[in-house]
Amino acid sequence: MTVETSVAQHYSHGSLERAILSALEASGKDPARLTPADLAPIDEFHIGGRPATVEFMAQLDFAPGMRVLDIGCGIGGASRHGAQTFGCQVEGIDLTAEYVEVAAMLAKRVGLSDGVSYRQASAVDLPFEAERFDRAYMLHVGMNIADKRRLMAGVARVLKPGGVFGIYDVMREAEGELVFPLPWASDPAFSFVDSAAGYRGHLVEAGFAIERERNRRDFAIEFFRQMQEKAAAGGPPPLGLHILMGETAPLKVANILVNLKAGRIAPVEIVSRKRG
Repeated sequence: MTVETSVAQHYSHGSLERAILSALEASGKDPARLTPADLAPIDEFHIGGRPATVEFMAQLDFAPGMRVLDIGCGIGGASRHGAQTFGCQVEGIDLTAEYVEVAAMLAKRVGLSDGVSYRQASAVDLPFEAERFDRAYMLHVGMNIADKRRLMAGVARVLKPGGVFGIYDVMREAEGELVFPLPWASDPAFSFVDSAAGYRGHLVEAGFAIERERNRRDFAIEFFRQMQEKAAAGGPPPLGLHILMGETAPLKVANILVNLKAGRIAPVEIVSRKRG
């Protein structure tokens, strides 16, 4: 079994479409009349959810009509936000076939199929021609990619000169064994958390100029603290990230908090621009 197969299996649910639609109904939503906002509790599978996406995308200089690549699109929350808010044409890829299918289903239900498209593909073997995209981004994806040099080189190839590449990943802050399971990996076999310095080095080597960087450790700790408080007060809501994380969701949340508070990891934003 390859690492990519293991990653895809880690995220696969088995009946995700049915689980989401049932949770929407339990939340008082009509699956036949959905808005993108209705999906926000589940379709942003990264630290901080929709607020984090809004702050992150505000730094990428999107403009109407731009062609944008979403690397590791999951079930499509960020791509739909980009298409709806900025008028971009967003193409998403993901290793997990079920995520790609659900992303397309949800885009259709909220009336955004014309602004987004999805396909199953690898981030280190991008199936696109050179200089196709104006922008590219990834949200909590690099932790599952060992060959970040190849990743950055591939993104540089498909971006136009001057194109912006935004990264929001969990990165290494200090040495020490991570406590598993975590949202992106049940064990260390397919967890490849690197330092911000490592990311910067690969980006520069691939032809990018670093424009800004922001550590979001405190933001992350507060996000997970609030998640735990809400769960303790009355259990998780019908619709939420626990559906994507499965039965071990409480343990994964507890473990990522342990690692964050120990200073081993932190979510970090890096925005760079392709030279030329």
